[in-house]
Amino acid sequence: MLILLSASHKNSTFDVLERLSAAGGSSATVMVADHGPLNGAVIVATCNRFEAYLDLDEPYGVSPLPAVYAAIGAVSASSGLDEETLRDNLTLVHGNGVAAHLFAVTSGLESVVVGEVEIAGQVRRALEQARADGTTSPELERLFQRASQTSRGVKNRTGIGSAGRSIVRLALELAESRVSDWSRSRVLLVGTGRYAGASLAALRDRGAENVRVYSPSGRGAGFATSHGIDAVSPVDFAAEVARADVVVTCTLRDDHVIDAALIMRGRAEVGSDPFDIAGATAEASARLCPADTGPEAPPQLIIDLGLPRNVAPDVALVPGVELLDLETISIHAPLEELNATTQAREIVGRAARKFSDVADEQSLTPAVVALRNYVFEMRDAEIARARSRGDSSEATESALRHLAGVLLHTPMVRARDLARAGEQEAFLTGLDALFNIDVTLPAVAASSAAAGPIAS
Repeated sequence: MLILLSASHKNSTFDVLERLSAAGGSSATVMVADHGPLNGAVIVATCNRFEAYLDLDEPYGVSPLPAVYAAIGAVSASSGLDEETLRDNLTLVHGNGVAAHLFAVTSGLESVVVGEVEIAGQVRRALEQARADGTTSPELERLFQRASQTSRGVKNRTGIGSAGRSIVRLALELAESRVSDWSRSRVLLVGTGRYAGASLAALRDRGAENVRVYSPSGRGAGFATSHGIDAVSPVDFAAEVARADVVVTCTLRDDHVIDAALIMRGRAEVGSDPFDIAGATAEASARLCPADTGPEAPPQLIIDLGLPRNVAPDVALVPGVELLDLETISIHAPLEELNATTQAREIVGRAARKFSDVADEQSLTPAVVALRNYVFEMRDAEIARARSRGDSSEATESALRHLAGVLLHTPMVRARDLARAGEQEAFLTGLDALFNIDVTLPAVAASSAAAGPIAS
């Protein structure tokens, strides 16, 4: 049985997502180790979502709630969030809805920016991490591999993501109202991780030429060399933050890289007057649109793409500083491109139905095998009886084998149809009533999708 616990920008707060993004991804190993019926767990943790995909090995019809509570306990232990908060912020999905949801997520249909290009890679890396941790399972492998195939199909057959839209590019689009000339703006990029390369490419697309990079982890020099920009040393970081017209942060640090004290210290380092940044106030004002905080403070834009937050909220209190973070960016996300999105969701829907049909058919496999064995045993017994009576002809044996195949054909078709309709119990009841064959099914996906809050 596939189960999903999901928190995203649609149903949770950024404060909770921040905590889950920082520590929740390490909970898969604990989930699998502490709850025996769990075959596997894959955690997808990004800046806008936290999702735990679970493969539960329980007999058909057994409630998934014990596994859900065990998973929530593991996430609580790793993130520091109490279980009640998690129940309020996590949505439970099981049945066919799990595949439909993951396929939509991987295709960028559930992102802040519909069609974003980064999410498919993030989902792929989540599966790779589960493999490295030993927490994946054959059913989760099939689910995630099918999700990647669906994402490629959506990308190739629709207009979703054709413009390369992403959180990074949306942030810079929002910044256009503050930056009048990117080519004359001094930009500081903080981080060399998953968003740094995309951020630099997006900045260059807008004409930014004066870009420097700082890495809290010490990787700045290598990133700078490979991308043809200058690196900033730790001792110069505060001053460089103060000098920058635009700062873009995108690190995986779980503490604040920039706060108000650092900005004020940097301003003090570069000029005797905290607001006289190397005499650049007038020049900065020419590059950036006028700020609302007063003429003595040079306007400065800080874009925080990190989750956990890279920038402390108190920077917004520094004169001249405007903070643009993920929460603000999500509020301004554009409307979906209706035609392309509709087509993409049709592709996702078909892929999810196909995935579920296969899973449903496989759910009755033990019962089908039991029936086949029953019929084949009777067939072999009749062949043996015929031989004992002196009839060992190939024609008799062939006729008995053909009859067994004919008798099995209709039950096999009905098993497939009943499984797809979610009526596995009807097939099991028939086996028991007609042939006294009692089969207990292993874990299966319920045919009807279910999603909703977690019961307390």
